[in-house]
Amino acid sequence: MTSELIRPPYLKKGDTVAIVAPSGILKNREREVQQAVDLLKSWGLHATVGKHVFSKANHFAGTDAERCEDLQKAMDDPTISAIWCARGGYGTVRILDKLDYTKLKENPKWIIGYSDITALHNQLHNQGFESLHALMCVSLTKDISEVQESVDTFKAALFGKPKNYDLEGSKYNREGEAKGQLIGGNLTMLHTMLGSDTSLDTSGKILFIEEIGEYKYHIDRMLQSMKRAGYFENLKGLVVGDMSKLRKNTTLWGTSIEQLILDALEEYDFPIAFNMPAGHEKDNRALVLGREVELKVGKDKSNLHFK
Repeated sequence: MTSELIRPPYLKKGDTVAIVAPSGILKNREREVQQAVDLLKSWGLHATVGKHVFSKANHFAGTDAERCEDLQKAMDDPTISAIWCARGGYGTVRILDKLDYTKLKENPKWIIGYSDITALHNQLHNQGFESLHALMCVSLTKDISEVQESVDTFKAALFGKPKNYDLEGSKYNREGEAKGQLIGGNLTMLHTMLGSDTSLDTSGKILFIEEIGEYKYHIDRMLQSMKRAGYFENLKGLVVGDMSKLRKNTTLWGTSIEQLILDALEEYDFPIAFNMPAGHEKDNRALVLGREVELKVGKDKSNLHFK
């Protein structure tokens, strides 16, 4: 039996959201950050931008100390109701062990992002918090209608009405039903956390994965490594999001990405649902990580419902 996690208060008009950049550099992304501020204001919220969001230190949005300072300040500030990560890329793992969750436990708040932010989601889960896998500031396009589903489901989750999802069917779906806490995120980041205190205990839970820019053999290698580490042993279900911009090797893999995943996990009997619109595409729907969900998988359709 998994324990119920801390659920931060849902947002209401007048609340304040802090925008921070714990990962990659935000070069020439002022427009997206301002658009994020304007979007929050249109919802009746206030916005504050971290001191170091536009700082530059090689690959990163400031030094490790600067990025950690912005995130820690937002976590500790009782006037902040949510923390929205501006972008992913790489860098969150470098500051994980510097963070202190003492004041966050006194004043829980939603922490939002995806991709590299998976590392932070994992740590939040292990610290006992729900968190929000959703679009980031740099996801916003000039024509916001291009990312409308992402924006709408993000807003709904923030204000306490997370959407249930009825997914398109797939001939690759492995049928079945499961209940458990939803965990996961970017596959590379989940794999990176193996062997550390930030790795997830997947027992009795439902795992979500997504990926971008990888070769199929890289994905298989990660799944095989995770399998050898016991990652899937007591898993209740798997939800597969977008597998975007997969790279082609000179020697072709020979099967679809869906079949690759099924083959890697063939010895398990938990249900597997494909076609979850979440990940590195414009349609990146919000998922409340740590929340109890019910998963029903059929060939013609699947359902992912939040409790």
